This record gives sequence, C-alpha cells and structure tokens, in this order.
Amino acid sequence: MSVLGKLLVLAGALLVFAPHNAQAQTSGVHQFQAPGARLWYRMAGPPGAPLVVFLHGGPGQGSQTFAKFAGPALERDLRMVYLDQRGSGRSERPAAASAYSITQMTDDVEALRVQLGAQRIALVGHSFGTILALEYAARYPEHVSRVVLAAAAPDMPALADGICERLATVDPAAYARAVGARSSDGVAKCNFIAAYEGEARNAFFHRNMYPDPKIGALVDASDQADGLGNSGESAGSLLAQGLTAYHFDRPRDVKAPVLVIAGGADFQTVEAPQRALADALPQGRMLTYEGDGHFMFVEEPERFARDVVSFLTAGR
Repeated sequence: MSVLGKLLVLAGALLVFAPHNAQAQTSGVHQFQAPGARLWYRMAGPPGAPLVVFLHGGPGQGSQTFAKFAGPALERDLRMVYLDQRGSGRSERPAAASAYSITQMTDDVEALRVQLGAQRIALVGHSFGTILALEYAARYPEHVSRVVLAAAAPDMPALADGICERLATVDPAAYARAVGARSSDGVAKCNFIAAYEGEARNAFFHRNMYPDPKIGALVDASDQADGLGNSGESAGSLLAQGLTAYHFDRPRDVKAPVLVIAGGADFQTVEAPQRALADALPQGRMLTYEGDGHFMFVEEPERFARDVVSFLTAGR
C-alpha cells in the first residue's frame, strides 16, 4: 500500500474512534436539544480524566449547589459534566406535564452521552438524581463504568415509612394528622406531607435534611442564586405520575460497581432502604457519614471528593 493509502486508512480509523462531537467535550457551558426541551450542561476538570455525569436532586433543584460545593475538589481528578435536567437550573422548563417522566429524563442522560460521544460514563446522583442513575445503569449497562449514589431514593414508600416513624416519635400530634390524611390506596404508613402546612412544613423538611441549620441556609441560598430556584414543573408532574410509589426493582441489571453514600443524620432519605439497595446490587457497597444529613457534600466536600474519586478511579 502506498504512503498515501496508509494515511487515508489511518485517518479513517481516527474518524471511527474520535468522539461523535469533540466540541461537546470542551470545558465550559453547552446546550443540546432533547425531545421537548433544550438542555444545559457544563464541563470542568482535566481533559482525559474519567468522565463523570452528575445528576442532581429535587426534582427540579439544578446542578448549581453540587457544582459550587463539591465541584472544586472533584474537578482536580475528574472530568465533571454538570447536567441541569429538564425543568431545572438553566435548562428549559416546559409547562406541559407530558414533558416529564422518569423514562424521558433517563433518555435525556442517554442523549447527553451520545452528544458527548462517550462510549462509557460514570454517574454521580444525588437524591432524586439517584433514581435516574439507577434507571440508566439498569437500561444501559454497557455505557456505565461506575456509579455513586448520594442520599439514594431507591424505594420511596420505604423512605416515607422512615419519615413517618420519626414523625411519630418527635411529634405524635403531627403524625396523627399525617395518618388521617393517608389515602385509601396509599403505600406508606402516613402522608407526611400533610403533617404540617406552610412554613411549618418547610421547617419540618429542613429538620429532616439538615442536622446543622446553617447548612440548610447555605443550600437554600445556592439553589436560589441567579434566579435558578426550583419552579416546580418537574416535581409537580412526577408526583402526579406516582413518584411517591416509586421502587427500583432491577438491581440485578446494574452491572457496574456502585457506591452508596448515606448521611447518618439524614431523615429525608433514611439509611435502611439505601443499605438494602447496596446489598441487592451485584457490586454494591455503602458508606455512612455519621452526623451528616442529606447534603453531605456541602457538609464535608473534601471527604466526599476523596471517597468519590477513590471509587471512580479504582483500577485505572
């Protein structure tokens, strides 16, 4: 073969193995079109480091708080992709309820992977984002290297039961109200949403999530900055579709190693269902941060980053 022929073969090989869209992996802000919504993401961290997609909670919280508090430490060793899910952050927020579903939002993660041109990605999910991470890892095991689940929500009825049990202990009158508001077809012990109203309800959720009220204030301020607060489209739609009855029932389909990180003082996503998930996964393990709440990466960002980086880079 001539030198020119060899060069043409080499060029063809490079085209085959190059990213689908190299521009999509450059540092900085990007947008891409998913079905029914234009989505925003930002890339940061050293090029060539393990590619990690972060899936935030809420639903509807946005990636800004995780990026602010956990990002600087993680970006020293990981190529971070901060995705704002549809209805969140800087992504579009369609008004139609039909624009939101767990299936569609899982499809959005796959659309992002294709956009990035990456054969495999690692996932870090927080709270509601752990549902999307689990669903994606079960549906696309060939495209997932490793998964970290922080404050995981694999079994919403079990999580609700944990909240109800705590409510019965700390405020029996509120628990009685929550039991009285339980629907006839309810799957949890009580309707804890009905335990309080207005600011009292917000204070109840804060007590569940934040052992230190100062952490709650930090998270609230970060979530609301620059007008990025949760406007409720995705949460309202998903709750109407039965999010409170969600149970992840495909643990054996998750082939990647999974690290579950729970806050020992998190009474929003309680520890027991997370431990049951870690035990059910083929390659699951669990860490508990005693004394930490729902936002352990705000409380202890350096510790969180050390554990996540160690896990995601194992064997490299």
